[in-house]
Amino acid sequence: MPQHDVLIIGAGLAGQRAALAAAEGGASVGIMSKVHPVRSHSNAAQGGINAALNPEDTWESHAFDTVKGSDYLGDQDAIEVMCREAPQQILDLEHLGVTFHRNEEGRLGTRAFGGASAARTYYVADITGQAILHVLYEQLMKHSEVRRYEEWFVTSLMRDENGRISGAVARNIRDGRVELFVAKAVILASGGNGQIYNPTTNALICTGDGIAMAYRAGATLMDMEMVQYHPTTLAGNGLLITEGARGEGAHLYNAKGERFMEKYAPNKMELASRDVVSRAEQTEINEGRGFPDGTVALDITVVPRKRIHEALREIVMVGRDFAGVDITREPIRVKPGNHYTMGGVKTDIDGQTDIPGLYAAGECACVSVHGGNRLGANSLLDTLVFGRRAGAHAAEITAQLPMPKPDRSWVEAEERKIREIVSRERSGRRGAEIKAELGKTMDKYAAVFRDEEGLQTALETVRRLKEEAKTVATDDKGTVFNQDVLAALELGFMLDNAECVVVGALERKESRGAQFRTDYPERNDEEWLKHINLNLSEDGTPEISYSDVTITQWQPEERRY
Repeated sequence: MPQHDVLIIGAGLAGQRAALAAAEGGASVGIMSKVHPVRSHSNAAQGGINAALNPEDTWESHAFDTVKGSDYLGDQDAIEVMCREAPQQILDLEHLGVTFHRNEEGRLGTRAFGGASAARTYYVADITGQAILHVLYEQLMKHSEVRRYEEWFVTSLMRDENGRISGAVARNIRDGRVELFVAKAVILASGGNGQIYNPTTNALICTGDGIAMAYRAGATLMDMEMVQYHPTTLAGNGLLITEGARGEGAHLYNAKGERFMEKYAPNKMELASRDVVSRAEQTEINEGRGFPDGTVALDITVVPRKRIHEALREIVMVGRDFAGVDITREPIRVKPGNHYTMGGVKTDIDGQTDIPGLYAAGECACVSVHGGNRLGANSLLDTLVFGRRAGAHAAEITAQLPMPKPDRSWVEAEERKIREIVSRERSGRRGAEIKAELGKTMDKYAAVFRDEEGLQTALETVRRLKEEAKTVATDDKGTVFNQDVLAALELGFMLDNAECVVVGALERKESRGAQFRTDYPERNDEEWLKHINLNLSEDGTPEISYSDVTITQWQPEERRY
Protein backbone atom coordinates (compact mmCIF):
# COMPACT_ATOMS: atom_id res chain seq x y z
CA MET A 1 0.00 0.00 0.00
CA PRO A 2 1.80 3.17 -1.20
CA GLN A 3 2.21 5.91 1.41
CA HIS A 4 3.53 9.44 0.78
CA ASP A 5 3.67 12.75 2.58
CA VAL A 6 2.32 14.44 -0.55
CA LEU A 7 0.33 12.73 -3.30
CA ILE A 8 -0.09 14.68 -6.54
CA ILE A 9 -2.83 13.76 -9.00
CA GLY A 10 -1.90 14.88 -12.50
CA ALA A 11 1.57 15.09 -14.03
CA GLY A 12 1.34 18.11 -16.31
CA LEU A 13 3.20 21.34 -15.56
CA ALA A 14 1.33 22.13 -12.33
CA GLY A 15 1.76 18.60 -11.01
CA GLN A 16 5.42 18.26 -11.91
CA ARG A 17 6.27 21.70 -10.52
CA ALA A 18 4.42 20.82 -7.30
CA ALA A 19 6.29 17.53 -7.07
CA LEU A 20 9.68 19.21 -7.44
CA ALA A 21 8.83 21.84 -4.82
CA ALA A 22 7.51 19.24 -2.37
CA ALA A 23 10.60 17.06 -2.85
CA GLU A 24 12.89 20.03 -2.35
CA GLY A 25 10.95 20.72 0.87
CA GLY A 26 11.88 17.30 2.18
CA ALA A 27 8.61 15.47 1.57
CA SER A 28 8.19 11.99 0.15
CA VAL A 29 6.18 12.49 -3.02
CA GLY A 30 3.96 10.36 -5.23
CA ILE A 31 2.81 11.76 -8.57
CA MET A 32 0.06 10.00 -10.51
CA SER A 33 -1.19 10.36 -14.07
CA LYS A 34 -3.63 8.47 -16.25
CA VAL A 35 -1.19 8.87 -19.15
CA HIS A 36 2.58 9.08 -19.35
CA PRO A 37 3.54 12.50 -17.88
CA VAL A 38 4.94 13.93 -21.12
CA ARG A 39 1.59 13.16 -22.77
CA SER A 40 -0.18 15.51 -20.34
CA HIS A 41 -2.23 18.28 -21.94
CA SER A 42 0.38 20.88 -20.94
CA ASN A 43 2.19 19.39 -23.92
CA ALA A 44 -0.26 21.20 -26.21
CA ALA A 45 0.45 24.75 -24.95
CA GLN A 46 1.92 26.57 -27.92
CA GLY A 47 2.31 30.30 -27.53
CA GLY A 48 4.51 31.03 -24.51
CA ILE A 49 4.67 32.18 -20.90
CA ASN A 50 4.30 35.75 -19.63
CA ALA A 51 6.70 37.62 -17.36
CA ALA A 52 7.77 41.24 -16.91
CA LEU A 53 11.46 40.43 -17.17
CA ASN A 54 12.64 43.25 -19.42
CA PRO A 55 13.94 46.31 -17.51
CA GLU A 56 11.45 48.62 -19.24
CA ASP A 57 8.52 46.41 -18.19
CA THR A 58 7.09 46.04 -14.66
CA TRP A 59 5.20 43.41 -12.74
CA GLU A 60 2.59 46.08 -11.96
CA SER A 61 1.93 46.53 -15.68
CA HIS A 62 1.61 42.77 -16.11
CA ALA A 63 -0.74 42.63 -13.11
CA PHE A 64 -2.95 45.45 -14.40
CA ASP A 65 -3.21 43.82 -17.83
CA THR A 66 -4.24 40.59 -16.11
CA VAL A 67 -6.82 42.35 -13.91
CA LYS A 68 -8.25 44.16 -16.92
CA GLY A 69 -8.22 40.95 -18.96
CA SER A 70 -10.15 39.20 -16.18
CA ASP A 71 -12.87 41.85 -16.57
CA TYR A 72 -12.14 42.73 -12.93
CA LEU A 73 -13.30 39.34 -11.62
CA GLY A 74 -9.75 38.19 -10.86
CA ASP A 75 -8.56 38.37 -7.24
CA GLN A 76 -5.89 41.03 -7.26
CA ASP A 77 -3.87 39.66 -4.34
CA ALA A 78 -3.39 36.39 -6.24
CA ILE A 79 -2.64 38.23 -9.48
CA GLU A 80 0.03 40.27 -7.71
CA VAL A 81 1.66 37.09 -6.41
CA MET A 82 1.68 35.53 -9.88
CA CYS A 83 3.09 38.57 -11.64
CA ARG A 84 5.72 39.28 -8.97
CA GLU A 85 7.01 35.71 -9.14
CA ALA A 86 6.86 35.42 -12.94
CA PRO A 87 10.39 36.71 -13.80
CA GLN A 88 12.07 34.23 -11.46
CA GLN A 89 10.07 31.39 -13.00
CA ILE A 90 11.48 32.23 -16.43
CA LEU A 91 15.03 32.38 -15.10
CA ASP A 92 14.61 29.11 -13.22
CA LEU A 93 13.30 27.36 -16.31
CA GLU A 94 16.09 28.75 -18.46
CA HIS A 95 18.69 27.55 -15.96
CA LEU A 96 17.09 24.08 -15.94
CA GLY A 97 17.51 23.87 -19.70
CA VAL A 98 14.37 25.23 -21.40
CA THR A 99 15.63 26.57 -24.73
CA PHE A 100 13.68 29.82 -24.88
CA HIS A 101 13.95 31.84 -28.08
CA ARG A 102 16.77 34.35 -28.09
CA ASN A 103 17.01 37.53 -30.15
CA GLU A 104 19.86 38.65 -32.39
CA GLU A 105 21.76 39.96 -29.34
CA GLY A 106 21.54 36.54 -27.70
CA ARG A 107 19.12 37.73 -25.03
CA LEU A 108 15.82 36.07 -24.19
CA GLY A 109 13.37 37.24 -26.83
CA THR A 110 9.65 37.97 -26.50
CA ARG A 111 6.57 38.11 -28.68
CA ALA A 112 3.39 40.14 -28.30
CA PHE A 113 0.24 38.48 -26.97
CA GLY A 114 -3.38 39.47 -26.59
CA GLY A 115 -4.41 41.96 -23.92
CA ALA A 116 -0.82 42.83 -23.00
CA SER A 117 0.56 46.37 -22.94
CA ALA A 118 4.10 45.09 -23.61
CA ALA A 119 5.70 42.18 -25.47
CA ARG A 120 6.38 39.97 -22.45
CA THR A 121 5.70 36.46 -23.75
CA TYR A 122 8.74 34.15 -23.68
CA TYR A 123 8.50 31.15 -25.97
CA VAL A 124 10.04 28.13 -27.65
CA ALA A 125 8.76 28.42 -31.23
CA ASP A 126 5.13 27.22 -30.88
CA ILE A 127 5.91 24.23 -28.62
CA THR A 128 6.51 26.08 -25.35
CA GLY A 129 4.45 23.75 -23.17
CA GLN A 130 6.12 20.70 -24.62
CA ALA A 131 9.59 22.14 -24.07
CA ILE A 132 8.92 23.01 -20.42
CA LEU A 133 7.16 19.70 -19.73
CA HIS A 134 10.08 17.62 -20.94
CA VAL A 135 12.62 19.62 -18.93
CA LEU A 136 10.58 19.29 -15.73
CA TYR A 137 10.16 15.56 -16.31
CA GLU A 138 13.92 15.22 -16.63
CA GLN A 139 14.25 16.95 -13.25
CA LEU A 140 11.66 14.64 -11.69
CA MET A 141 13.66 11.62 -12.79
CA LYS A 142 16.63 12.95 -10.80
CA HIS A 143 14.69 12.92 -7.53
CA SER A 144 14.70 9.50 -5.88
CA GLU A 145 12.17 10.72 -3.31
CA VAL A 146 9.58 11.25 -6.07
CA ARG A 147 7.73 8.06 -7.02
CA ARG A 148 5.98 8.16 -10.38
CA TYR A 149 2.74 6.23 -10.93
CA GLU A 150 2.10 6.34 -14.65
CA GLU A 151 -1.17 5.08 -16.18
CA TRP A 152 -3.14 5.08 -12.93
CA PHE A 153 -6.70 6.44 -12.98
CA VAL A 154 -7.82 8.12 -9.74
CA THR A 155 -11.48 7.43 -8.97
CA SER A 156 -12.06 9.16 -5.62
CA LEU A 157 -10.47 11.07 -2.76
CA MET A 158 -10.26 9.41 0.65
CA ARG A 159 -11.21 11.24 3.87
CA ASP A 160 -10.60 10.25 7.47
CA GLU A 161 -13.14 10.33 10.32
CA ASN A 162 -12.47 14.05 10.82
CA GLY A 163 -13.13 14.91 7.17
CA ARG A 164 -9.47 15.48 6.33
CA ILE A 165 -8.22 14.20 2.98
CA SER A 166 -6.03 11.18 3.68
CA GLY A 167 -5.26 9.82 0.24
CA ALA A 168 -6.93 8.59 -2.92
CA VAL A 169 -8.23 5.44 -4.56
CA ALA A 170 -6.93 4.64 -8.03
CA ARG A 171 -7.22 1.94 -10.68
CA ASN A 172 -4.15 0.59 -12.44
CA ILE A 173 -5.08 0.95 -16.10
CA ARG A 174 -2.69 -1.81 -17.13
CA ASP A 175 -4.26 -4.61 -15.08
CA GLY A 176 -7.44 -3.24 -13.46
CA ARG A 177 -6.16 -3.48 -9.89
CA VAL A 178 -7.70 -0.96 -7.46
CA GLU A 179 -5.30 0.42 -4.87
CA LEU A 180 -5.36 2.76 -1.91
CA PHE A 181 -2.76 5.53 -1.86
CA VAL A 182 -2.35 6.95 1.64
CA ALA A 183 -1.10 10.52 1.95
CA LYS A 184 -0.92 13.34 4.46
CA ALA A 185 -1.91 15.80 1.72
CA VAL A 186 -3.24 15.52 -1.83
CA ILE A 187 -2.60 18.09 -4.56
CA LEU A 188 -5.00 18.06 -7.50
CA ALA A 189 -3.24 19.06 -10.72
CA SER A 190 -5.50 17.21 -13.11
CA GLY A 191 -6.21 19.90 -15.69
CA GLY A 192 -9.39 21.25 -17.20
CA ASN A 193 -12.71 19.91 -18.45
CA GLY A 194 -12.71 20.81 -22.15
CA GLN A 195 -14.11 17.44 -23.20
CA ILE A 196 -17.54 18.50 -21.95
CA TYR A 197 -17.58 20.57 -25.15
CA ASN A 198 -17.29 19.40 -28.75
CA PRO A 199 -15.24 20.53 -30.55
CA THR A 200 -12.50 21.53 -28.14
CA THR A 201 -8.78 22.22 -28.29
CA ASN A 202 -8.39 19.98 -25.22
CA ALA A 203 -6.94 16.48 -25.25
CA LEU A 204 -9.20 13.46 -24.73
CA ILE A 205 -7.89 13.17 -21.16
CA CYS A 206 -9.30 16.59 -20.14
CA THR A 207 -12.50 15.34 -18.55
CA GLY A 208 -12.57 17.41 -15.36
CA ASP A 209 -11.74 14.45 -13.10
CA GLY A 210 -10.06 16.43 -10.31
CA ILE A 211 -12.71 19.15 -10.30
CA ALA A 212 -15.47 16.57 -9.99
CA MET A 213 -13.68 14.51 -7.33
CA ALA A 214 -13.10 17.61 -5.20
CA TYR A 215 -16.74 18.65 -5.67
CA ARG A 216 -17.95 15.20 -4.60
CA ALA A 217 -15.64 15.32 -1.57
CA GLY A 218 -17.24 18.58 -0.43
CA ALA A 219 -14.84 21.19 -1.82
CA THR A 220 -16.11 24.51 -3.16
CA LEU A 221 -15.97 25.24 -6.89
CA MET A 222 -15.71 28.84 -8.10
CA ASP A 223 -16.33 30.77 -11.35
CA MET A 224 -17.34 27.61 -13.22
CA GLU A 225 -19.43 29.62 -15.69
CA MET A 226 -16.29 31.27 -17.05
CA VAL A 227 -15.30 29.10 -20.02
CA GLN A 228 -12.88 30.49 -22.59
CA TYR A 229 -13.43 30.15 -26.31
CA HIS A 230 -10.15 30.64 -28.19
CA PRO A 231 -10.51 32.83 -31.29
CA THR A 232 -8.48 30.66 -33.67
CA THR A 233 -9.37 26.97 -33.89
CA LEU A 234 -10.01 24.80 -36.93
CA ALA A 235 -13.66 24.17 -37.73
CA GLY A 236 -14.81 20.61 -37.14
CA ASN A 237 -11.91 19.28 -35.11
CA GLY A 238 -11.13 22.16 -32.74
CA LEU A 239 -7.38 22.06 -33.34
CA LEU A 240 -5.64 25.13 -31.98
CA ILE A 241 -3.91 27.75 -34.10
CA THR A 242 -1.72 29.54 -31.58
CA GLU A 243 -2.26 33.14 -30.55
CA GLY A 244 1.43 33.43 -31.37
CA ALA A 245 0.38 33.75 -35.03
CA ARG A 246 -1.42 37.01 -34.24
CA GLY A 247 1.47 37.95 -31.97
CA GLU A 248 3.73 37.69 -34.99
CA GLY A 249 1.41 40.00 -36.94
CA ALA A 250 -1.30 37.83 -38.59
CA HIS A 251 -4.59 39.51 -39.50
CA LEU A 252 -8.23 38.41 -39.29
CA TYR A 253 -10.58 38.98 -42.25
CA ASN A 254 -14.23 38.26 -42.92
CA ALA A 255 -15.58 36.87 -46.19
CA LYS A 256 -15.80 40.42 -47.59
CA GLY A 257 -12.08 40.90 -47.11
CA GLU A 258 -12.60 43.36 -44.24
CA ARG A 259 -10.14 43.42 -41.35
CA PHE A 260 -13.08 43.48 -38.96
CA MET A 261 -11.21 43.89 -35.67
CA GLU A 262 -10.96 47.59 -36.54
CA LYS A 263 -14.62 47.84 -35.48
CA TYR A 264 -14.33 45.94 -32.20
CA ALA A 265 -10.89 46.78 -30.81
CA PRO A 266 -9.37 49.65 -32.81
CA ASN A 267 -6.33 49.99 -30.54
CA LYS A 268 -5.30 46.37 -30.00
CA MET A 269 -6.92 44.89 -33.13
CA GLU A 270 -6.22 41.12 -33.30
CA LEU A 271 -4.37 41.34 -29.98
CA ALA A 272 -7.36 42.31 -27.87
CA SER A 273 -8.28 39.87 -25.12
CA ARG A 274 -9.53 36.47 -26.23
CA ASP A 275 -13.15 37.00 -25.21
CA VAL A 276 -13.30 40.23 -27.22
CA VAL A 277 -11.80 38.65 -30.36
CA SER A 278 -13.98 35.53 -30.10
CA ARG A 279 -17.16 37.61 -29.79
CA ALA A 280 -16.09 39.76 -32.73
CA GLU A 281 -15.55 36.68 -34.90
CA GLN A 282 -18.81 35.07 -33.82
CA THR A 283 -20.69 38.30 -34.50
CA GLU A 284 -19.26 38.46 -38.02
CA ILE A 285 -20.24 34.83 -38.59
CA ASN A 286 -23.74 35.20 -37.10
CA GLU A 287 -24.47 38.34 -39.11
CA GLY A 288 -23.54 36.68 -42.41
CA ARG A 289 -20.10 38.16 -43.03
CA GLY A 290 -18.27 34.91 -42.36
CA PHE A 291 -17.56 32.14 -44.84
CA PRO A 292 -20.24 29.53 -45.63
CA ASP A 293 -18.58 26.99 -43.32
CA GLY A 294 -19.02 29.33 -40.33
CA THR A 295 -15.47 30.64 -40.20
CA VAL A 296 -13.36 33.74 -40.75
CA ALA A 297 -9.89 33.93 -42.28
CA LEU A 298 -6.59 34.15 -40.42
CA ASP A 299 -3.98 35.56 -42.79
CA ILE A 300 -0.48 34.58 -41.67
CA THR A 301 1.06 35.36 -45.07
CA VAL A 302 1.73 38.91 -43.84
CA VAL A 303 4.44 37.38 -41.59
CA PRO A 304 7.77 36.80 -43.38
CA ARG A 305 8.04 33.19 -44.52
CA LYS A 306 11.36 32.63 -42.76
CA ARG A 307 9.84 33.88 -39.50
CA ILE A 308 6.82 31.56 -39.87
CA HIS A 309 9.07 28.52 -40.18
CA GLU A 310 11.17 29.71 -37.25
CA ALA A 311 8.42 30.68 -34.77
CA LEU A 312 5.27 28.91 -36.00
CA ARG A 313 6.53 25.63 -37.40
CA GLU A 314 3.98 23.49 -35.54
CA ILE A 315 0.98 25.25 -37.06
CA VAL A 316 2.58 25.07 -40.50
CA MET A 317 2.17 21.30 -40.12
CA VAL A 318 -1.30 21.59 -38.56
CA GLY A 319 -2.49 23.72 -41.48
CA ARG A 320 -1.01 21.33 -44.03
CA ASP A 321 -2.12 18.07 -42.42
CA PHE A 322 -5.57 18.99 -41.09
CA ALA A 323 -6.79 21.81 -43.33
CA GLY A 324 -4.83 21.24 -46.55
CA VAL A 325 -3.53 24.81 -46.35
CA ASP A 326 -0.01 26.16 -46.70
CA ILE A 327 -0.22 29.03 -44.20
CA THR A 328 2.85 30.67 -45.74
CA ARG A 329 0.93 31.15 -49.00
CA GLU A 330 -2.78 31.46 -48.19
CA PRO A 331 -5.10 32.32 -45.27
CA ILE A 332 -6.50 29.56 -43.09
CA ARG A 333 -10.14 29.38 -41.93
CA VAL A 334 -10.72 29.62 -38.16
CA LYS A 335 -13.56 30.05 -35.66
CA PRO A 336 -13.92 30.38 -31.89
CA GLY A 337 -13.59 27.06 -30.09
CA ASN A 338 -13.65 25.76 -26.52
CA HIS A 339 -10.22 26.08 -24.97
CA TYR A 340 -9.93 26.68 -21.20
CA THR A 341 -11.84 26.89 -17.93
CA MET A 342 -11.13 29.89 -15.73
CA GLY A 343 -13.14 28.25 -12.93
CA GLY A 344 -12.29 25.24 -10.84
CA VAL A 345 -11.64 24.19 -7.26
CA LYS A 346 -11.52 27.30 -5.05
CA THR A 347 -8.08 27.77 -3.48
CA ASP A 348 -5.97 30.36 -1.70
CA ILE A 349 -2.57 31.55 -2.97
CA ASP A 350 -0.89 28.44 -1.51
CA GLY A 351 -3.24 26.06 -3.28
CA GLN A 352 -5.24 25.18 -0.17
CA THR A 353 -8.91 24.33 -0.65
CA ASP A 354 -11.57 24.50 2.05
CA ILE A 355 -11.06 20.79 2.82
CA PRO A 356 -8.10 20.12 5.16
CA GLY A 357 -5.33 18.25 3.39
CA LEU A 358 -6.59 19.01 -0.13
CA TYR A 359 -4.73 21.35 -2.50
CA ALA A 360 -5.27 22.23 -6.15
CA ALA A 361 -3.13 23.96 -8.78
CA GLY A 362 -3.24 24.65 -12.49
CA GLU A 363 -6.34 24.60 -14.66
CA CYS A 364 -8.38 22.46 -12.26
CA ALA A 365 -7.90 25.14 -9.57
CA CYS A 366 -9.43 28.59 -9.23
CA VAL A 367 -7.20 30.91 -7.23
CA SER A 368 -8.85 33.39 -9.56
CA VAL A 369 -5.92 34.94 -11.34
CA HIS A 370 -7.94 34.69 -14.56
CA GLY A 371 -11.37 35.83 -13.36
CA GLY A 372 -13.74 36.16 -16.30
CA ASN A 373 -11.12 35.79 -19.03
CA ARG A 374 -7.56 34.44 -19.14
CA LEU A 375 -4.88 36.31 -21.05
CA GLY A 376 -2.92 34.16 -23.44
CA ALA A 377 0.40 32.89 -21.99
CA ASN A 378 -0.77 33.36 -18.39
CA SER A 379 -1.83 29.71 -18.12
CA LEU A 380 1.68 28.24 -18.12
CA LEU A 381 2.67 30.88 -15.60
CA ASP A 382 -0.31 29.96 -13.40
CA THR A 383 0.68 26.27 -13.40
CA LEU A 384 4.27 26.97 -12.42
CA VAL A 385 3.75 29.68 -9.80
CA PHE A 386 0.89 28.01 -7.96
CA GLY A 387 2.14 24.48 -8.56
CA ARG A 388 5.36 25.47 -6.81
CA ARG A 389 3.54 27.21 -3.97
CA ALA A 390 1.17 24.27 -3.40
CA GLY A 391 4.03 21.77 -3.34
CA ALA A 392 6.15 23.85 -0.98
CA HIS A 393 3.24 24.54 1.40
CA ALA A 394 2.13 20.90 1.45
CA ALA A 395 5.68 19.76 2.24
CA GLU A 396 5.91 22.22 5.13
CA ILE A 397 2.55 21.25 6.62
CA THR A 398 2.94 17.48 6.27
CA ALA A 399 6.31 17.51 8.03
CA GLN A 400 4.36 17.98 11.27
CA LEU A 401 1.67 15.34 10.63
CA PRO A 402 1.48 11.57 11.23
CA MET A 403 0.71 9.24 8.33
CA PRO A 404 -3.06 8.59 8.13
CA LYS A 405 -4.39 5.14 8.87
CA PRO A 406 -5.35 3.10 5.78
CA ASP A 407 -9.06 2.46 5.34
CA ARG A 408 -9.68 -0.42 2.93
CA SER A 409 -13.41 0.29 2.85
CA TRP A 410 -12.73 3.02 0.29
CA VAL A 411 -11.14 0.46 -2.04
CA GLU A 412 -13.99 -1.99 -1.53
CA ALA A 413 -16.53 0.72 -2.42
CA GLU A 414 -14.72 1.57 -5.66
CA GLU A 415 -14.34 -2.10 -6.57
CA ARG A 416 -18.08 -2.60 -6.10
CA LYS A 417 -18.83 0.42 -8.27
CA ILE A 418 -16.57 -0.82 -11.06
CA ARG A 419 -17.95 -4.37 -10.88
CA GLU A 420 -21.46 -2.94 -11.19
CA ILE A 421 -20.47 -0.98 -14.31
CA VAL A 422 -18.78 -3.97 -15.93
CA SER A 423 -21.67 -6.34 -15.12
CA ARG A 424 -24.33 -4.18 -16.78
CA GLU A 425 -26.08 -5.57 -19.83
CA ARG A 426 -26.61 -3.12 -22.62
CA SER A 427 -30.10 -1.65 -22.43
CA GLY A 428 -29.76 2.09 -22.87
CA ARG A 429 -27.50 4.40 -24.83
CA ARG A 430 -23.79 4.00 -25.28
CA GLY A 431 -21.54 6.26 -23.25
CA ALA A 432 -20.06 7.70 -26.44
CA GLU A 433 -23.54 8.76 -27.57
CA ILE A 434 -24.18 10.54 -24.27
CA LYS A 435 -20.81 12.28 -24.45
CA ALA A 436 -21.50 13.39 -28.03
CA GLU A 437 -24.86 14.90 -27.07
CA LEU A 438 -23.26 16.61 -24.08
CA GLY A 439 -20.55 18.19 -26.23
CA LYS A 440 -23.03 19.37 -28.84
CA THR A 441 -25.37 20.80 -26.19
CA MET A 442 -22.64 22.74 -24.38
CA ASP A 443 -21.23 24.12 -27.63
CA LYS A 444 -24.70 25.28 -28.70
CA TYR A 445 -26.02 26.79 -25.47
CA ALA A 446 -23.01 27.61 -23.23
CA ALA A 447 -20.51 29.01 -25.70
CA VAL A 448 -19.56 32.52 -26.85
CA PHE A 449 -23.15 33.82 -26.55
CA ARG A 450 -25.67 32.58 -23.97
CA ASP A 451 -29.22 33.31 -22.88
CA GLU A 452 -31.76 32.12 -20.31
CA GLU A 453 -33.74 29.89 -22.65
CA GLY A 454 -30.66 28.17 -24.08
CA LEU A 455 -29.06 27.63 -20.69
CA GLN A 456 -32.28 26.17 -19.28
CA THR A 457 -32.37 23.77 -22.23
CA ALA A 458 -28.75 22.86 -21.54
CA LEU A 459 -29.46 22.23 -17.85
CA GLU A 460 -32.44 20.00 -18.60
CA THR A 461 -30.35 18.08 -21.13
CA VAL A 462 -27.39 17.62 -18.80
CA ARG A 463 -29.62 16.33 -15.99
CA ARG A 464 -31.33 13.91 -18.36
CA LEU A 465 -27.92 12.69 -19.52
CA LYS A 466 -26.86 12.17 -15.90
CA GLU A 467 -29.77 9.76 -15.47
CA GLU A 468 -29.01 7.98 -18.74
CA ALA A 469 -25.35 7.62 -17.73
CA LYS A 470 -26.37 5.48 -14.75
CA THR A 471 -27.17 2.57 -17.08
CA VAL A 472 -24.22 2.85 -19.48
CA ALA A 473 -22.77 -0.61 -20.11
CA THR A 474 -19.31 -1.64 -21.28
CA ASP A 475 -18.48 -3.91 -24.18
CA ASP A 476 -15.08 -4.73 -22.70
CA LYS A 477 -15.49 -6.92 -19.61
CA GLY A 478 -11.77 -7.41 -19.03
CA THR A 479 -9.22 -5.74 -16.79
CA VAL A 480 -6.26 -4.98 -19.08
CA PHE A 481 -6.35 -1.44 -20.47
CA ASN A 482 -10.14 -1.39 -20.23
CA GLN A 483 -10.93 1.99 -21.77
CA ASP A 484 -14.67 1.31 -21.58
CA VAL A 485 -14.59 1.41 -17.79
CA LEU A 486 -12.49 4.57 -17.75
CA ALA A 487 -14.84 6.24 -20.23
CA ALA A 488 -17.84 5.42 -18.01
CA LEU A 489 -16.11 6.93 -14.97
CA GLU A 490 -14.98 9.98 -16.94
CA LEU A 491 -18.51 10.50 -18.24
CA GLY A 492 -19.77 10.90 -14.67
CA PHE A 493 -17.05 13.45 -13.96
CA MET A 494 -17.86 15.38 -17.14
CA LEU A 495 -21.57 15.55 -16.40
CA ASP A 496 -20.88 16.97 -12.92
CA ASN A 497 -18.64 19.61 -14.50
CA ALA A 498 -21.19 20.49 -17.17
CA GLU A 499 -24.00 20.88 -14.63
CA CYS A 500 -21.86 23.29 -12.60
CA VAL A 501 -20.92 25.34 -15.69
CA VAL A 502 -24.55 25.74 -16.72
CA VAL A 503 -25.85 26.47 -13.20
CA GLY A 504 -23.20 29.18 -12.77
CA ALA A 505 -23.99 30.67 -16.20
CA LEU A 506 -27.70 30.79 -15.38
CA GLU A 507 -27.04 32.44 -12.04
CA ARG A 508 -24.75 35.20 -13.37
CA LYS A 509 -27.27 37.58 -14.90
CA GLU A 510 -24.80 39.92 -16.57
CA SER A 511 -22.10 39.90 -19.26
CA ARG A 512 -18.53 39.80 -18.00
CA GLY A 513 -15.47 38.30 -19.65
CA ALA A 514 -16.26 34.97 -21.29
CA GLN A 515 -19.84 35.03 -19.94
CA PHE A 516 -21.85 37.03 -22.48
CA ARG A 517 -25.59 36.91 -21.86
CA THR A 518 -27.53 38.34 -24.80
CA ASP A 519 -30.45 38.87 -22.41
CA TYR A 520 -28.17 40.76 -19.97
CA PRO A 521 -25.63 42.38 -22.35
CA GLU A 522 -24.03 44.80 -19.86
CA ARG A 523 -21.55 44.26 -17.05
CA ASN A 524 -23.21 44.96 -13.70
CA ASP A 525 -20.62 45.67 -11.00
CA GLU A 526 -23.22 46.71 -8.48
CA GLU A 527 -24.83 43.27 -8.34
CA TRP A 528 -22.33 40.86 -9.88
CA LEU A 529 -18.80 41.96 -8.96
CA LYS A 530 -18.55 38.73 -6.97
CA HIS A 531 -17.59 35.10 -7.40
CA ILE A 532 -20.22 32.40 -7.76
CA ASN A 533 -19.38 29.42 -5.56
CA LEU A 534 -20.89 25.96 -5.94
CA ASN A 535 -21.05 23.06 -3.48
CA LEU A 536 -22.64 19.65 -3.84
CA SER A 537 -25.95 19.70 -1.96
CA GLU A 538 -27.68 16.78 -0.28
CA ASP A 539 -29.99 16.32 -3.27
CA GLY A 540 -26.99 15.97 -5.60
CA THR A 541 -27.27 19.35 -7.34
CA PRO A 542 -25.03 22.44 -7.09
CA GLU A 543 -25.78 24.76 -4.18
CA ILE A 544 -24.98 28.43 -4.88
CA SER A 545 -23.19 30.91 -2.63
CA TYR A 546 -21.04 33.98 -3.24
CA SER A 547 -17.65 35.40 -2.23
CA ASP A 548 -16.12 38.82 -2.66
CA VAL A 549 -13.59 39.71 -5.34
CA THR A 550 -10.34 40.86 -3.72
CA ILE A 551 -9.40 44.36 -4.93
CA THR A 552 -6.03 45.81 -3.92
CA GLN A 553 -5.11 48.74 -6.16
CA TRP A 554 -7.12 48.63 -9.39
CA GLN A 555 -10.73 49.72 -9.20
CA PRO A 556 -13.10 48.35 -11.87
CA GLU A 557 -13.48 50.51 -14.95
CA GLU A 558 -14.87 50.07 -18.45
CA ARG A 559 -12.72 47.69 -20.43
CA ARG A 560 -11.55 48.98 -23.81
CA TYR A 561 -8.99 47.58 -26.25
